Amino acid sequence: MGFLPAPADLSNRAIKSLKKELANANPTLDLKEVLNGTSFTKPNLTVQTPPKSPIGNTQEQLAPLYSRSTVAKIWGVALRQLDKEEPPSEFPEYTQPQGTRYVNSPSDFWTSGFFPGSLYLLYERQRKWPNRCLTACSNSPSSQPHPLTLQYACRWWSANLHGQASRSDTHDLGFLIQPWAQLGWELDQDKQCYNSLVSAAHALASRFNSRVGCIRSWDTCFTKRYAFGDPSKDYLVIIDNMMNLNLLFYVSRMTNDPSLAALATTHAVTTLTANIREDNSTCHVVNFDQETGAIKERMTNQGYSDTSCWSRGQAWGIAGYAQTYGWTHDERFLDASRRLADYFLSHLPEDFVPYWDFDAPMPGPRDTSAALIAAYGMLLLHNAISGDTKYLEAALRIIAGVIRISLAPEADFVRTSKGDEEVDLGGPETIVLNATINNYEFAPRRWADHGLVYADYYFLLIGNTLLQMGLV
Repeated sequence: MGFLPAPADLSNRAIKSLKKELANANPTLDLKEVLNGTSFTKPNLTVQTPPKSPIGNTQEQLAPLYSRSTVAKIWGVALRQLDKEEPPSEFPEYTQPQGTRYVNSPSDFWTSGFFPGSLYLLYERQRKWPNRCLTACSNSPSSQPHPLTLQYACRWWSANLHGQASRSDTHDLGFLIQPWAQLGWELDQDKQCYNSLVSAAHALASRFNSRVGCIRSWDTCFTKRYAFGDPSKDYLVIIDNMMNLNLLFYVSRMTNDPSLAALATTHAVTTLTANIREDNSTCHVVNFDQETGAIKERMTNQGYSDTSCWSRGQAWGIAGYAQTYGWTHDERFLDASRRLADYFLSHLPEDFVPYWDFDAPMPGPRDTSAALIAAYGMLLLHNAISGDTKYLEAALRIIAGVIRISLAPEADFVRTSKGDEEVDLGGPETIVLNATINNYEFAPRRWADHGLVYADYYFLLIGNTLLQMGLV
């Protein structure tokens, strides 16, 4: 298979639209070459020496963030859908333990925005840092999809997610929409992406309860131990919800609507005491009385126990509060992110890759998604605190640890005997292994020690964040 299917293999409407966009963007480009993949490699880029970096000797350890294999992993999975009649309606979520191929989930599942978001992160690299991302950790260019081919793939993979933006039955709109729609708007001024961001923010805001001071996370929740099936009786808020506030702040700034930012700030303030314990660990789930705002109970849904510290929940808190501080400059949120980060760091093993729960019996499964989310949050902390490299150094150690022990076998771009370009995924379809979705003993289903789409997404986001900060 070539790197983009021939025009006959695509829907007429998609090809007609793509032709028009390509003609407007670059009248001299041979559309047939792009569609058949023969123009996919090496845009006309000048290789430059990377800027001096305070990362120093760690830079070589970070090479996989920008490697040929990392690009090939994402592109190889994306290719399978580019010759279909319709855009994807199912999206990569995880690989089975000891398995290689992605298990897909439907478009309404909370993780569905991460793979299109990963494509957009590669596209952002090509658009913003075409020289630096090719030479950040090596002196030889990697194979890359042609920028217009990659742009097409981004839009194809996100086409069926626009319809999710108006949902009011989920708090996960930040995860479902923002990873791809924000970059679609910022890089291409894609008005449909803009509209989806605005719709999603207002749909998310509709789940706010002023008596509780929070956005409702789950309407219902069922495990083998407890069941919450009546939203009129219970009001569930999870620490993960801190990450979805970013959508509200972003659209508030974009549309000059301060009410969205005020609502997000209130949620963050409530979570300071509801989900963060005195020892600076986090509680996963809090159930409120929605009439009085009083806390009824605290529990876990994915950790070891109700009183333990689920490592990914702690990571969501670190990153969520760091993002919130970036918008508000409220010192309470910076302090919270730092306290959560310090707790996280004090409970890491020597190799800096966390176990799935900091209080679970050892040895147990790791969670590289927790590692990478926390590392991303620590990069934001470093950016917020001048003159202190503590969190930068910690983030780099975590990233290097994940690369050292959990990087999947390499993928590569290969040429067939017919001269077509394909991707050899090298086994597992994910970039990173050793993630854990849910190892709670009372979970309806338990997953541990596998690849996971949002571990890969944060792996790529970290790479782009380091580029944005000028550190590579």
